[in-house]
Amino acid sequence: MPHANESLLHHAYDLFAKGDIPGFLALCAPDIRFKVPGHNRLTGDHTTPSFLAALGPAMAATGNTFREEIVHLAANETDGFVLAAQRLQRDGKTLRWNAVHHWRIAGGRLTQFWEFVDDERTYDAAWSP
Repeated sequence: MPHANESLLHHAYDLFAKGDIPGFLALCAPDIRFKVPGHNRLTGDHTTPSFLAALGPAMAATGNTFREEIVHLAANETDGFVLAAQRLQRDGKTLRWNAVHHWRIAGGRLTQFWEFVDDERTYDAAWSP
């Protein structure tokens, strides 16, 4: 039987994939932090408002073509890890990379997100202004 936090993460990724950002944020603590790597419009240590301010224009620049497939997911009482295959269309090209997401979880809520990518050059190209 999966750990409850594994189910929480699956649900969060399903909501995000559907574009249900309010539903996704309902699973997050009000003070969640999003730590995003690279040198692009998403890079930084974000609060929810600053993350959303960066995310909207970034997604629009890709024509909302961003897709993410969970390759592996594991969680325990305090941490969750997701290996994700990510891709999007940008300037007529398909850009692909893999990411590892480390989540902190407390009280059934997502409290912190760190993203690590295997190809920062492609990641930056995908999310550049």
